[in-house]
Amino acid sequence: MTRFLRITTLAVGIALAAAAAAQAACYVEYKAKRDNPLELFYEVAVVPGPCTMATARAQLAPILAGQGLTLLKILSVKEQ
Repeated sequence: MTRFLRITTLAVGIALAAAAAAQAACYVEYKAKRDNPLELFYEVAVVPGPCTMATARAQLAPILAGQGLTLLKILSVKEQ
């Protein structure tokens, strides 16, 4: 009975940890620009995936390009 309780507790703990990780959002603070006429943007976006500068750049650059913007700099990434 004790072994069953330990296994069940472990399984529930893993499931809760996975659910919490799946809900974590990566907030990216960045600067972008648009040419002709020059417009500068400072924004915060939420991106999926690991919360790193490289992932943020890979996720944001194509999205911004589709809006006619060029990503200038990732200022910070924060997981919440």
